[in-house]
Order: sequence, then structure tokens, then C-alpha cells
Amino acid sequence: MSSRIDWALWRSFLAVVDAGSLSAAARALGLTQPTVGRHIDTLEAMVGQTLFLRTPQGLSVTETAALLVPEARAMHLTAESLARRAASAPGAGVGVLRVAASHVVGAEVLPIALSPFLAEHRGLAVELALSNDSADLLRREADLAIRMVRPSQGSLVARRLGPAPIGLFAHRAYLERAGRPTTPEHLLDHVLIGPDADPAARAGFDVFGELLGPQHLRLRTDSEAAQIASVRAGLGIGPMQAGVAARDPMLEPVLPDEVSWVHDAWLVVHDDLRRLPMLRLLVDHLSAVLPAVLRTGRPPVKSAAAIGPPHEQA
Repeated sequence: MSSRIDWALWRSFLAVVDAGSLSAAARALGLTQPTVGRHIDTLEAMVGQTLFLRTPQGLSVTETAALLVPEARAMHLTAESLARRAASAPGAGVGVLRVAASHVVGAEVLPIALSPFLAEHRGLAVELALSNDSADLLRREADLAIRMVRPSQGSLVARRLGPAPIGLFAHRAYLERAGRPTTPEHLLDHVLIGPDADPAARAGFDVFGELLGPQHLRLRTDSEAAQIASVRAGLGIGPMQAGVAARDPMLEPVLPDEVSWVHDAWLVVHDDLRRLPMLRLLVDHLSAVLPAVLRTGRPPVKSAAAIGPPHEQA
């Protein structure tokens, strides 16, 4: 096997792995199908192994190909990180930064926090990589991540942003129609919204003890965005970050004194990148703005520059 294989061949290899056919891979890469086919033929010749088998459902990976996928993905992530760095000016004002976060934080929290940052730094662009799975900063899947669990890897640097309070909320129209619960026991008479199979999300309902279990949830989904949309639509009562709910005057807390829990939010960067000027700008801005947005749904009255970054924790 040659040690000098063109990266373009590996890009086509990953595209076929993900798409399952030459035509779909070609569309994803902006190439022609014959070009992708030649890339795969060349790669197989250089590797000396068959990488794909033709099946009625499309192309399936061989055992050899499956062993190559993790390293090829690592190359892909490194190449994307390299491209972002190469497109960045030496100073802090021009470049692309990739931020990883959950779907809810990316849709409900970061737009508020990023608005003044992008308005001030017109040469910078931000890519949001949204997933409820933690991005692997060690493999350069993102430059910065917002997480609800502190990372344990020693090469990552984490700043605690503070608490992200979570409680039960409902639309005012629903509560006027179905009544306002005054005790946790009254929740059993309501349409309850919550997680399906996600153990981390279901752990939040431990505050109810044996009173309320998954069987009492009448709308179950592991999509927090769908839970929030259902609450906003007046379908029933469900969990939500307090800061997200605070921005909608039609949403009311339900049993706030009896039912609530908290996740600590962390801003995480790789130690090798934290001194990158443009990343430092974003880290300091989010460190100053996000604590208030997570708690109240609104940025702090003072500017991020006036507040200054909080104490950094390794």
C-alpha cells in the first residue's frame, strides 16, 4: 500500500461510505459520478483491497473499508480545521470558527449571544455544529463547544459558565383550559411532555421519585426542540430551560418551587487553540454573555468588554 495517497481519493471514499452510492457521493462533493468512480478504483488499486461491494441497496463497505473509516474521518476533520485556519487572517478579525452545541442551545441560546459578536466583528464567520452528542474537540470536530457536562480530558480547557436552570412550563392557554397544578400529584391529570429513551434526559425526572415515571408522559420524544415546540403550541406541560421559556410571555412556570433542576454549562476549547486571537475573541465574548442568557434568556445589560471574562479553569 502506498503511503502517498491523494486526499481527494479519501474524500470520495468517505462520501461513498456516507451516501451509499457513487451518484449520491458525487452530488455531495460537487463532482461527476465517473470522477468519483475513478477515485474509488484508484484507491482500491493503491490499497490493494476491495473497499465496496455492490448490493441491491447500493454500495456497502467491506471489512477492510470499515477499518479505514475512522482514520479517514480524522483526516477529514483535520483538513477542515486546517482550511479554517488557512482562511483566517493573521490578526483576530478575519476567519471562520466552528462552535459545537446541542440543538436547543444552538437554536435558542447561541443566536442571542452571537448577534452582537457578529455585528462587531464583520470579518468573522461562525459555523454551528449542532448535535446532542458531545463533539470531539480532540479530533478538531469544532474549535469551541458548549457542554452541559464538564469534560475530563486533560488537553481541554473548560470555563464554567454557570447554571442553566430547568423547570416545567406550559402555555397560558393550556393552563387556562386544563387548570394549573398546585401539587406534583396534580401533574398526573395533565398532558405531560418529556424524553423517550435518552437516559440523561430521563434522569431529570428523578426529582419526582416514584410519583412520576416515563409511563405518565403522554408525548415522548428525545428531541428537546420538539418538546419545546409542543409546550409552545399549548399541547401540555414539559421541561424547558428557564432562560428559553423567559423570552415567551405566554409561557408560565409550573410548580417552580417543587419541580426544578440545574445543569452546569461549560465553554470548552482545546488547549492548543485557546491562544488563537479570533478564538480568544469569541471565548471572551461568550464567557461574558452566555451566563445571563442561560439564566434569563437575555444578554447582560453591560457589554461583554465591560464585564470581562470569568476565571478560567483547566
